[in-house]
Amino acid sequence: MSSYDELGMFEDNAREAGLPWTGPPRVERVDVDGVSALVWGDRGQAPLVLLHGGAQNAHTWDTVALALDRPVVAIDLPGHGHSAWRDDHDYRPAVMAPAVARAVDELAPDAAAVVGMSLGGLTALALTAARPDLVRRLALVDITPGVNAEKAADVHAFIDGPEYFADFDEILTRTVQFNPSRSEASLRRGILHNAHQLPDGRWSWRYDRFRAEPIDSAGFDMDSLWSALGATTAPVLLLRGSRSPVVDDADVAELRRLQPDAQVVLIDGAGHSIQGDRPVELATHLGGFAHA
Repeated sequence: MSSYDELGMFEDNAREAGLPWTGPPRVERVDVDGVSALVWGDRGQAPLVLLHGGAQNAHTWDTVALALDRPVVAIDLPGHGHSAWRDDHDYRPAVMAPAVARAVDELAPDAAAVVGMSLGGLTALALTAARPDLVRRLALVDITPGVNAEKAADVHAFIDGPEYFADFDEILTRTVQFNPSRSEASLRRGILHNAHQLPDGRWSWRYDRFRAEPIDSAGFDMDSLWSALGATTAPVLLLRGSRSPVVDDADVAELRRLQPDAQVVLIDGAGHSIQGDRPVELATHLGGFAHA
């Protein structure tokens, strides 16, 4: 494999999504007390904070950020991407929320909306409870506290795979098998951002596998997260992937009971990772929501 250029693949993202390319965007990697983030545009000016799902990283939002074409902050959750691993390997939403809050305070204190996908969405709910001043609007991408192991079985099946891979082709083959609707080129980029080669030549994921499983209800205190959703005064948007089992109609009904004014949008043809399957459509909804 050629050397990894973290900020050198944006043109490929743009071309695959059919977005115009006028040159490399201004993106910098910033660390706030061990939490790493990608800052697109001017620091402190981002209207959107983006939180990825479990076993993902901030680059999952690259095409969305290109489509938005405005400042955003995409955060690597603790134990993921370039962020530090916790000594206790505890990545429950309420545990991660204080570290995420410090990063938002530093990088996007006036953001109009916080967007969270999967584990990032549950963490955004915990952030809403702990620091409501930072969550002026809340967008949940294919997640509610109604998720459980059964609904997330496909996600877990991929994450619970091998810890090490003999070479890049092996890790790519497994990733393609679990993501049949995505192009091999996009999955190749995703692996380069989310895995690394070890000195012995093998490949392994960047995230902390010890407790990085994204959506296991055990120990996540989903009742508190539902309560946080019900208590927030921030406008709420839920985006569902039409092909995803992670959010069901009962979850939507509970969300509407707690937040009668919440917007619910179904993204046709998208699975759980809407940002990967339908990034431009997702960007359109998020941009409109942040500036409503």
